[in-house]
Amino acid sequence: MNLLRTAAVIALLSVGTPVLAANTGSGDPRYTIQNPPAYAMLGDLLIARPLLVAATVIGVGAFVVSLPFTALGGNVGDAGQALVVDPAKAAFVRCLGCIGEGFEQRE
Repeated sequence: MNLLRTAAVIALLSVGTPVLAANTGSGDPRYTIQNPPAYAMLGDLLIARPLLVAATVIGVGAFVVSLPFTALGGNVGDAGQALVVDPAKAAFVRCLGCIGEGFEQRE
């Protein structure tokens, strides 16, 4: 029962993360995106990343199944980008707790 309460609190904190992260900091959007609070990182690590990894795996399967049709239509690159590359970038390249893309290098 205690584990369920802890998971519920983490889920509730992660829901408000984009709103809270956008309203804190120095006002510079790059600063707030590149320096998320600890609860945003925790919610991202425990909830968002596993879901994005699952979306990447499902996207790979969907891409393989749709490959004959996308090859006939000539949009294999677009399908691969949307189904595999975008979820993989969000899961593995985006900084922990970032609410935007966050693919750029830190300055």
